[in-house]
Amino acid sequence: GGAGVSAALKLVLLAPNIDVSDVGEAHVAARWAEALSERVDLTVLAFQRPGRPPLATQLPKAEVVTWPEPTFLLRAERLNAMLKPGYPLLLRHVRRWMRDQAARGRRFDIAHQIMPLAARYPSPFCGLGVPYVLGPVGGTLPTPPGFVGEMGSAPWFTRLRALDAWRFRRDPWLRRTYADADLVLGVAPYIREALADIPLKRFEPMLELGIDALPPERPVRAGTGLGGAGLRLLHVGRAVRTKGLRDVIRALAQLSDLPDVTLTAIGDGEDLPRARDEAAALGVADRVTFCGRQPKEAVMAAYADADLFTFPSFREPTGGVLYEAMQMGLPIITTDYGGPAFITDQACAIRLPLSTPEALARDIAAAIRNLYHDPDRRAAMGAASRTRVAAEGLWPRKIDRLLGLYDEVLAARPDRNET
Repeated sequence: GGAGVSAALKLVLLAPNIDVSDVGEAHVAARWAEALSERVDLTVLAFQRPGRPPLATQLPKAEVVTWPEPTFLLRAERLNAMLKPGYPLLLRHVRRWMRDQAARGRRFDIAHQIMPLAARYPSPFCGLGVPYVLGPVGGTLPTPPGFVGEMGSAPWFTRLRALDAWRFRRDPWLRRTYADADLVLGVAPYIREALADIPLKRFEPMLELGIDALPPERPVRAGTGLGGAGLRLLHVGRAVRTKGLRDVIRALAQLSDLPDVTLTAIGDGEDLPRARDEAAALGVADRVTFCGRQPKEAVMAAYADADLFTFPSFREPTGGVLYEAMQMGLPIITTDYGGPAFITDQACAIRLPLSTPEALARDIAAAIRNLYHDPDRRAAMGAASRTRVAAEGLWPRKIDRLLGLYDEVLAARPDRNET
């Protein structure tokens, strides 16, 4: 398998930020870097953010090359996360460093740009003569037409998504970045469709997230259903319209004959006041507990306490919360679109079509009703959740698969087979 050929593989890994003490992309990149540093000869390239733990101490088994991240970029965090205004600077640093290494006679077997997650950034590895891998890239998922009317006002920079499709057709450097890549990893199969205008050498779907270990199996609560302890639904995610919290609340309002079905919602965001208002207006406020933002331990405790994970997000490129729910052995109600359609399968999830918000609320209600009356199916789905995440989500499995892909990339290159 991958390990034999890859033991002395010289890999250069790039992400704008790599920091295991951070959250989001920087944390995910650090997890990949940590795991890869155990298996290959790894060199890591990134910005060093002021005031954060030095990357060299976080990754003792890798060679670390960093450039100071410009502080003026850090004032507007959400804008910075979305737009990455410092990226062109990093691109220049990396190209200069790679050319400098080549001039000294140093070569790498493979280069991998693992972040940014959004697919709209050209790569500094393009045109340097080193085989390179991009991704897992995500984003660029359009809002289904039937839901556009409910989107309201999002921050202006989030509308840049609409430009992505145009750039995949027209931006020469971005097109070349993807066309020249030896392998493009996408967070889900829909990315291949998003890049359909570009002739890719090879595409593989791979979620950017992983898990360390499966927690101990939890017993399925027997006493659910009328006269028992009810059915406890859980929704976890930033409270923005796309994550589907309001759709679960609307579904709950259609289950007035099942008063012991309750919902716990974890997460904060601009849509939370609207979700509270909707719960009150629909007469289900007494059945919904809004917890706001919670620390990781509280979130994991909520998974352990729930019977059913409801996450009908209608524009979800990845869906890491699904992995969290699955490792805790929860049955899932989600949508058949974007990341959720890839992460889950029919054994562990009821995946609903997306046409209109009205239809989605009806479908969620029907799925909850079905599972309310069928504890055996819930138990089987929960077991299937754990099985699936164990097969695909554990870090060692993910790294094995990635090293296997590196080996295939190198074997496929004509210039490699002559030596």
